[in-house]
Amino acid sequence: MTNTLSTNALRRLEMQGWVGLDPAYLAEVHPWTRLAPALCMVVAAVGTALASPLILLALAVTAGAAAASGVHVFELFYNYGLRRINGTRPLPRARAARRFACGAGAIWLAATAALFIAGADLPGYILGSALVATSGAFTLTGFCIPSLIFNKLFGREAACRASLVPQKMTVKGGISG
Repeated sequence: MTNTLSTNALRRLEMQGWVGLDPAYLAEVHPWTRLAPALCMVVAAVGTALASPLILLALAVTAGAAAASGVHVFELFYNYGLRRINGTRPLPRARAARRFACGAGAIWLAATAALFIAGADLPGYILGSALVATSGAFTLTGFCIPSLIFNKLFGREAACRASLVPQKMTVKGGISG
């Protein structure tokens, strides 16, 4: 593995909230930060292709748990298995921007499942395919659209927080809560 990152790769990791970490460490784990999204993409594609609410809702639960905990269940395959084979360090815990992306994915998956449950297959296929395309874009490029949205709404400082919901968060432009 290379011990340096391109400027674009570093910027995309920072957009997900991973700021201030050792660049050599980030270079080491960078390819593996896409493992969970890639596996989610595959499972979402299967769930969408089969119009399976069960598969989509199960994946929504894993995404919701990742949003709440900062660790996706699919990252455990790397942290407790693959990294030991590769001799690499564990993935960092997800920061707020990436956790927001998981939460958005959970909602998106649940909405897709609800469409299939309601018999609205065409909208379900469209919504599910859009999710697979978004996950695919991230898997191939490292560019996370939901993290970008989070950064635009709440700013870089909020994106780097460990918690998705700090005591006080201000939306860029002045709304606070």
